[in-house]
Amino acid sequence: MSDEPTTTETEAAPTEPLPLPTPAELDELRAKAAKADEHWDRLLRQGADFENFKKRAARDRQEDIRYANRGLFEKLIPILDNFDMAMAAANNAQAGSSDALKTGVSMIHSQFKAALLESGLEELDATGKPFDPNWQEAVSHQESADVPEGHVLQQLRMGYKLRDRLLRPATVIVAKQPAAPATT
Repeated sequence: MSDEPTTTETEAAPTEPLPLPTPAELDELRAKAAKADEHWDRLLRQGADFENFKKRAARDRQEDIRYANRGLFEKLIPILDNFDMAMAAANNAQAGSSDALKTGVSMIHSQFKAALLESGLEELDATGKPFDPNWQEAVSHQESADVPEGHVLQQLRMGYKLRDRLLRPATVIVAKQPAAPATT
């Protein structure tokens, strides 16, 4: 091999050497490099902060889901305590104290119902209203001259919804026209 450059090396080599930057240009390049480094560091920190935020938000969301019913349970625990006291009273009941027990259980029922209603539960009372399969479940039809056909004659079990979502449809008996008496 010879020490002389080949034609491809000659073509690739610059014909003139690049001029050296002036001290002012060097200072400007150094300032721009420092600014670029600063921006890069800030970008890395913001990326890490955002990742930490996403992890913290996911943890908080999981904790919120895990303890979402806490407020409801705080309302139900005193009712459970009252049921325990009512059961103890029923076990120690003397003759003639059934009225007091009945009153106590009725009060607990009212307290329980109020706690559920306060938490967003709504009752679906369908008695006498037109049958709606979206909110009611018909288990039978019964003839009635008093209630119009297609209306709820009797509600067997209360229906419930949580705000605007159905939890359990009301179980109902739907009225139908009485059969015409047979003529002979």
